[in-house]
Amino acid sequence: MSSARLVPLALAAVLAAAGCGAAQTQTGTNTDAGITIFNTDPENPLVPGNTTEAGGSRVIDALFTGLVEYRAEDAQPVNAMAEKIETEDSKLFTVTIKKGWTFHDGSPVTAKSYVDAWNWTAYGPNATQGASFFSQIEGYAEVHPKDPDGPDGPQEAPKPATDKMSGLKVVDDHTFTITLSEAFSVFPVTIGYEVFAPLPEAFFKDQKAFEAKPIGNGPFKFVSRNVGTDIKLTRFDDFKGDKPKFKDLTLKVYQSRESAYADLVANNLDFMEELPPNALAGQKYETDLGDRVVQRETLNMQAIAFPFYLKPYDNVDLRRAISMAINREEITQRIFEGTRKPADGWVHPLMKGYQKGQCGEYCTFNPQKAKESFAKSGYTGEIVLLSNTDGGHQEWAEAVANSIKNTLGVEARFVPSTSFGEFRQKVNAHEMTGMYRAGWIADYPSIENWLTPLYRTGSSSNDGLYSNPAFDAKLAEADKAPSEDQAIKLYLEAERIMAPDMPVIPLWTQNTIAGKSNRLKVANLHPFRKLDLDSVEVVG
Repeated sequence: MSSARLVPLALAAVLAAAGCGAAQTQTGTNTDAGITIFNTDPENPLVPGNTTEAGGSRVIDALFTGLVEYRAEDAQPVNAMAEKIETEDSKLFTVTIKKGWTFHDGSPVTAKSYVDAWNWTAYGPNATQGASFFSQIEGYAEVHPKDPDGPDGPQEAPKPATDKMSGLKVVDDHTFTITLSEAFSVFPVTIGYEVFAPLPEAFFKDQKAFEAKPIGNGPFKFVSRNVGTDIKLTRFDDFKGDKPKFKDLTLKVYQSRESAYADLVANNLDFMEELPPNALAGQKYETDLGDRVVQRETLNMQAIAFPFYLKPYDNVDLRRAISMAINREEITQRIFEGTRKPADGWVHPLMKGYQKGQCGEYCTFNPQKAKESFAKSGYTGEIVLLSNTDGGHQEWAEAVANSIKNTLGVEARFVPSTSFGEFRQKVNAHEMTGMYRAGWIADYPSIENWLTPLYRTGSSSNDGLYSNPAFDAKLAEADKAPSEDQAIKLYLEAERIMAPDMPVIPLWTQNTIAGKSNRLKVANLHPFRKLDLDSVEVVG
C-alpha cells in the first residue's frame, strides 16, 4: 500500500486575485495597549458550533484556534493547531494535532477536544446553527435524523439513537481519524471555519457557565460581555501560536454604523471593517480619515432572500421580476460610489472556478422583461423588503425598494427591522413577513461554500427553505469528484440548475473600505472582511 500523502491545503482554495495591495509593516509598538473595534451584537451565546453570523464570528475568531486557519494575504488555508492532515482517498483523514496547547482554563487541548465538540455540534437535539457542516462525516444521519416535516412542521425529528458520529475516532491524545460517508476533496479546506473549533471539558460539565464565560484556546481570552454594549477580551499569554502585538480587545456594539463612524473619525473607535454609505458618498471618508483609510476586495456578497414558506414569495415569476427590476449599476454608483460591483451569479468573482454571467438575464436590469414576469406572476399586492439597519443597510435598501416600485408600478417599501442579533433570530425562526437582506461572507475559500450551505435542502444557512432535488443531486456529484477541476465544473453546473429558480437575488460584491484610528500604526483587512488581528500594531 502506498504511504499516506499530506493533504495539499491549497486545494480548491486559490483566490483569483486578492486586490489588497502591499500590507503595512512597521516596528516599535505598544504591546500593552488595548484597542476597540466595531461589532454587532452576537445572535447566540458564544459557542463555536452555534455561531454562524459576523457579530459572533469576530469574537469566536479571537477566542479559538482550529486545525486550520486562512492566510491573511490570500485566504489560502494553512495548518494552525494541526501538525498534519493525511489522506489517501479524500474519505479517511488522519489528523495529528500539535502538543502543548491549552485552553484558557489551563486544561490541555487534545484530539478528544475536537471529537467531542464536533459530536456535540452535530447532535440534532442541540439544534445548533453549524450542524450541517458535519453532514459529510459518516454517522451524521444517526446523530442528526432528518425532520420528517421540516423545521416548521408539526412533528419533531426522531430522537437520535446515539450522540456520537461513527466517523470520528480518537486514536490517542494528539491523533484522531475522520471517515466521511463519501470522498469529499474540499473537506480539509472547510475545517478552518469556526464551527470546527475544539471545546474544553468545562463546556460539557456546565454549558450555562461556559456560555456566561467562554473558554477558548485562541490568542485572546474572555473577560466580560454586556449584551448590547460590548465584549471584552484580553491576550492569552500562554497561547502557542503567533501572539498578538497588543493586549486588550474590546468589541463595541453599535446600533448603527453611522454612529460608529463618528466615533472612528474622532479616534474614539480604533477599527471599523466597513464604512457606512454616508461616509462613502462623495468619498467623504477620504477627507475625514486621510491615511487612516484601509481597503481591499473581500469575500462577501450582498443579496436579497425570499421566505419560500410565505406567499407570494414562493412565486418564481415574482422573484424573477423583482430581480430584473433592480438597477444594480445605478445603486452601486449612487449609494456606494462604485465601491460595489453588480453581481451576475451566486459565486464570488474572487473564487477559483467563478464563471461570469451564471445568473443570466435575471440579474440584468430590464424593465420590460421585469414587467412581463410580474404580470405573469399574477401578484398585485405590496412588496416588502426587511433588513436590520445597524449594519449600514438603510440607504441601499430604500434605493432597491424604490427601483422595484418605479419599475413594476407596484407598492414596494423598505421596513427597517431590529438589531442584527434580533433580526437573525427572526430569520432562523422562519418568521419573516417579506423578502429580506441576506449578506454572505465566505466561511472558507471554496466555490462549494457559495452554494451548499446556502441553497442545499436543509443546509445551515438555507434560511428561506429553498429546495431543488436536481440541484442537490448535482452538488452531491461535485462533492465526490476526484479532482478539483472536475469538482468546479460540476459546482458550476449546479449553479446553472439553480439559476432559473432565483432562490435569492445576488446584488453586489465589494471593494471594502475600512478605517482605523490614529492610534493604530498597522491594521490590515482580512479577505473575510474582518480585522486581521495578527497585523495590528499600536502606536508606542
